[in-house]
Amino acid sequence: MKNLDTDKAWLEAVRRSPSPYCDDRPEGVEIDLLVIHGISLPPGKFGGPFIDQLFTHKLDKNVDPYFVDIADSQVSAHLLIRRTGELIQYVSFQQRAWHAGESSFRGRCCCNDFSIGIELEGCDDVPYTNEQYQQLARVIAILRQAWPVLTDDRIVGHSDIAPGRKTDPGQAFDWGRLYGTV
Repeated sequence: MKNLDTDKAWLEAVRRSPSPYCDDRPEGVEIDLLVIHGISLPPGKFGGPFIDQLFTHKLDKNVDPYFVDIADSQVSAHLLIRRTGELIQYVSFQQRAWHAGESSFRGRCCCNDFSIGIELEGCDDVPYTNEQYQQLARVIAILRQAWPVLTDDRIVGHSDIAPGRKTDPGQAFDWGRLYGTV
């Protein structure tokens, strides 16, 4: 990963797995928030193909009992950082990914409209990997070149914009470590 393309839409030299779960951002709305999430499928399991399948509408609900309730969910993120540090992009930054759900930041609702969503493969109570923190720091540096407004106070967890509904990236995410590497 070196940079964004000229349209500030896709990271260069990153695997793309386009999601159908996105649409245009509202006209005139600028990106000014970065939301960090945590995801594992099935819960607590890492490394399988299931996150990709969920975000691309290919998840087979018969593979795991947990999938029955989520297989038809229309969710995505702009990026996923796997535990190995591998980076996958699902949605152009110029489009609205469906990652935040019902959400609010500083009195503004519908955070999907003005945010970029980054999923980290993990769960609330398992520490994230060195590779994930390093990759996240690189991604944030690139995104800040395109959107300088993405200062530390505009990088939040899903739990910050959907309190009571979401807990990710969880207590295992080390915000101090992130800010020490960015």
